[in-house]
Amino acid sequence: MTETMGDAVHAHEPHEDLGGKLNWLRAGVLGANDGIVSVAGIVVGVAGATTDSTTILTAGIAGLVAGAFSMAGGEYVSVSTQRDTERALLRLEKQELKTMPEAEERELAQIYQDKGLSPELAKQVARELTENDPLQAHAEAELGIDPDNLTSPWQAAWASLLAFSVGALLPLLAIAWTSVSVRVWACALAVVVGLTLTGFVSARLGDAQVGRAIVRNVGVGALTMLVTYFVGVLFGTTVG
Repeated sequence: MTETMGDAVHAHEPHEDLGGKLNWLRAGVLGANDGIVSVAGIVVGVAGATTDSTTILTAGIAGLVAGAFSMAGGEYVSVSTQRDTERALLRLEKQELKTMPEAEERELAQIYQDKGLSPELAKQVARELTENDPLQAHAEAELGIDPDNLTSPWQAAWASLLAFSVGALLPLLAIAWTSVSVRVWACALAVVVGLTLTGFVSARLGDAQVGRAIVRNVGVGALTMLVTYFVGVLFGTTVG
């Protein structure tokens, strides 16, 4: 009875998609983190050079747009290259399955034997999987590729663009909606809150120490703002 109930519960768990979803979520968190740090560095640096709100906002918006499209373009190119490589490997695997099926089945059996199955059971598993869906069985075991679930370059690009933009809006809005006397501190506070959140989420996703991840995240953001602010102050003083 207990075993039946357990099977019913686990039948609804998305085992196959869980790893992919976690990777997308982690990429989204990292993209938002990049947006926060990058645009915070820009607007704080410009605020160190000038008090003109239009100049600061123009620089921040330009940084948001440039950073978002740069992230999206990088993801698109990277994932497209990965997808092309996966397709090439799948074409080669199809050809090998067609021209040397016995050798491929022996190779698959050896993979499962290396994982701990007995030679007899490994041969049986390889035979049954090959009879069911040879390309699926061999691609997953030999190449670590799911032929029915290749990564989409456009999906990766849009995810990066949106994640970066959402993160970048935090320092941009914080410095835009506060008075001149406190806007740098308001921006810094907003960035600390945002980086604390992304550090917490990334640590939980990676099963790492939350405190260490938050300190590292906030430390990088604080150092970025500190350096860019004084660069802006130096530049503003020199030009002025």
